[in-house]
Amino acid sequence: MNELWNRIATSAETDAETAKVAVGHILSYMRSESSDPAVGRMIEETPGATDALAAAGEEDYSGGIMALGAKLMGLGLDMGQIRSAAEELVAYSKSTAGEDTVNQAINSVPALAPFV
Repeated sequence: MNELWNRIATSAETDAETAKVAVGHILSYMRSESSDPAVGRMIEETPGATDALAAAGEEDYSGGIMALGAKLMGLGLDMGQIRSAAEELVAYSKSTAGEDTVNQAINSVPALAPFV
């Protein structure tokens, strides 16, 4: 099992599969909302990110951040668990993709920045 799923499962008090799908939704949302190449670099350089995207499937985030929240709550996560998952994703990605890349990726999605 991927280290990231373990970290999120522990932090957010959920299971590893839910953690994986949650990460997939967050990354998919970032990819749909930003054209900044930093998002792609973050995904490429975060181990397990492409698997998470595949687990989440292609989604429509035309409802913006609220659509992302609905997808995550649909996994059974509450707001505290969502925040924990996002924070762990960011911390892990910074350790693998680099702090500058991750900060640039997050800042390119203004609606997401307050939550991570």
